[in-house]
Amino acid sequence: MCRKIIATIVVAAVVLSTSATARGLDQRFADIFVVKESTEAPTVVISGSVVPFKEVTLAAQLPGRVKFIAGIEGEAFEEGTTLVALDEDELLAKRSAAYAQLAAADAQMRNANVQYSRELWSPQSKSAPGGMAIPNLFDQMFTRPAESFMGQRDRDAERSADLFASGTQMEQARSAILRAQSEIRAIDAKLRDAKSLAPFDGVITSKPANVGDLATPGRTLLTLEDESSLQVITDVPEALVLDLAIGDILPVKIDAANLEISGTITEIAPRADPTSRTAPVKLQIPSSPNIRSGQFARVSLPARKGTAIMVPKSAVQSFGQLERVFVELDGRVRLQLVKTGQVVDDLIEILSGVSAGDRVVVSDTRELVDGRRVTVN
Repeated sequence: MCRKIIATIVVAAVVLSTSATARGLDQRFADIFVVKESTEAPTVVISGSVVPFKEVTLAAQLPGRVKFIAGIEGEAFEEGTTLVALDEDELLAKRSAAYAQLAAADAQMRNANVQYSRELWSPQSKSAPGGMAIPNLFDQMFTRPAESFMGQRDRDAERSADLFASGTQMEQARSAILRAQSEIRAIDAKLRDAKSLAPFDGVITSKPANVGDLATPGRTLLTLEDESSLQVITDVPEALVLDLAIGDILPVKIDAANLEISGTITEIAPRADPTSRTAPVKLQIPSSPNIRSGQFARVSLPARKGTAIMVPKSAVQSFGQLERVFVELDGRVRLQLVKTGQVVDDLIEILSGVSAGDRVVVSDTRELVDGRRVTVN
């Protein structure tokens, strides 16, 4: 009897403990911050990347073996230097054959001109046929006059036919010349495409091909960029880009180079990306030996006109490249993705995701999940 009572008490204790644990997992105490608008918006910092002002990717324009490729990555070359050359033996052979066709067509043209001139000034229809003296004389004295008298021969029609035939030969020769010249021009264009010259003074930043590789049209062979002129490209939220203008000077910080410099806005995209709600903006920055393309940059934008949404930093969580907050509504929390701006003391600006009047959780946010019940402290 005593053992049964002890067992019952143990089971009841386990049930009470499990129930309490379950209630604890389903409901938590939370500190709430009511979002308000601030009339003094802080400076907003937007991330960006350093890119070259001029960059060119040299790709194969026709199939062939890579015969020559210049330098190594990081090596500098002057404008006009040959960087890539493809094997051009086949093209040179076709070019020689085209020139031979041009010469034959030119000879045919000269012969047709001679035949036309002879027919024009000394028609074959009026000349005596070759042969022995007596038959030839007989033909001139008796046969031709008899044919003309009886109407069996029209010398004018014969002459017109001979002139038309000679003219046709001239046109055919002229067409052959044009075809050969066009083929030569096409081959010359391919020969130019077989070589790639540096369009400006620059440095090789990528070289995915080697001598002997088979180049197919469109394959990247080499990338050249001008490191003497760099710029920063950043995506500015649509709410902030309206306050910017070309020529504005903004502070730029490059962490890798440990530099704080000024950048001048040179381009502002005329439309915003409908997915990210941002517009690309480019800023020209001064060159420096420590600044390289591809480095991470931070651009500080001026204070926006109007109001700003500020929340405590403890309310915002970062996971990966995203940021989130938990908004309390009717005793439960709702996960909300946000985009943040400048940090001022213990507050952080919210550019999008929450509005004035929202109740965000500022304590124990890492223990929360979407839909969990909370009790406000």
